[in-house]
Amino acid sequence: MLKKLKHLWHLIRDLSGDNAYEQYLKHYAEFHQATVDTPPPLSRKAFFKLWQDSQWKGVKRCC
Repeated sequence: MLKKLKHLWHLIRDLSGDNAYEQYLKHYAEFHQATVDTPPPLSRKAFFKLWQDSQWKGVKRCC
């Protein structure tokens, strides 16, 4: 039962974007950390500011 609840919790976090920063850090470690001239990863605050700006800035309508 506990295993199913944990799986459900992870699924909800995936769908809601709540784990976006953890996914970003995982991606950064896998693909960008080994590069010599890569800037350090964004802070949690900077990441969510960038993420929210990309979601909500600009025109979001059909007409």
